[in-house]
This record gives sequence, structure tokens and C-alpha cells, in this order.
Amino acid sequence: MADAHGLEQLTLAQVATQLGVRLPSLYNHVEGLPGLRHELALLSGRQLLERISRAAVGRAGDDAVLAICRAYRAYVLEHPGVYAAAVRAPAPDDTALVALSEELIGILLAVLAPYGLSETSALHAIRGLRSVAHGFATIEVAGGFGMALDRDESFQRLVEGLIAGIKTAEK
Repeated sequence: MADAHGLEQLTLAQVATQLGVRLPSLYNHVEGLPGLRHELALLSGRQLLERISRAAVGRAGDDAVLAICRAYRAYVLEHPGVYAAAVRAPAPDDTALVALSEELIGILLAVLAPYGLSETSALHAIRGLRSVAHGFATIEVAGGFGMALDRDESFQRLVEGLIAGIKTAEK
């Protein structure tokens, strides 16, 4: 429902109707709308982690970075509403979301290791990777690319530019 109508449009009443239960029954499973959004953030984090992990397996260097960015973009395009729940950084006391975030960062640090970056430079590169994939995909989901120009090629060129920047980053 979040993917079909958008996260901001999602209500507990809609979820109850979709599930065929009474609204008060949902409160046995989630702590209101904030609880539902938290569960969606966990779902999105797990799904995105799985996609990125699969994309990275058996790849290294530029190929791995490109595959990860493609997987990230594909996830956002397929699940824009669920993904929107996970865009914010987790609260420090949210152990489940923090653990997912740390696992994802660990995978990305491993993928970036062959570039020989310092930890700080690698973390900056991770922010860049996320920003590129997030920005491009969310503009795409919103219908922001109206020109008759191959979006896949645009994305490829964008990621290749980011990779070129990573290669010249401070070690």
C-alpha cells in the first residue's frame, strides 16, 4: 500500500481495511502510525541490505560499485513507499535499525576497500553512492525525467563519474 499510494498517504485505517480487521486490532501489532512506519523502515532496511549484498557478491572494484548502485536504484523504483520509510538515519537507541545500518556500511566499506581509501574518505564515498542512487531514483519515481533520453545510460554515466571521483579521493 505504501508503494502504491506513497508513505505519506498510508493510514492505519487503510491497513485495517486491507487486512480485513478492525482498526483497534492493529494496535496489538504496531504502536500506531509511528510504529507502522518503523516496521516499514525495518522491512526496507532488510530488503535493501539483501539486494546490495547480492549485487556485491562475486564482484570487485568498479563492477561492484556499479552493481550496488543499480541494485539500490532498482529497489527504490520497485518499492518507493516502503523505501521512503527508511531514508532517515536511525535514532541512536533504535538498536534494530542501527544494526541494519552498520551491516550495510560494513558491506560498502568492504566493497570500497580495493580503492585504498582512508576510513573517512570511504564513508564520504558511501554518502556519495547513497546520494547518487537515492537522488536519481527518487527523481525517476516522481516522473522528473521527461526527455526521451535513456535513463539507464544517464545513471550509468553518473555512477561512472562518481567512481572516477572515488579513484581520485584522498587516501
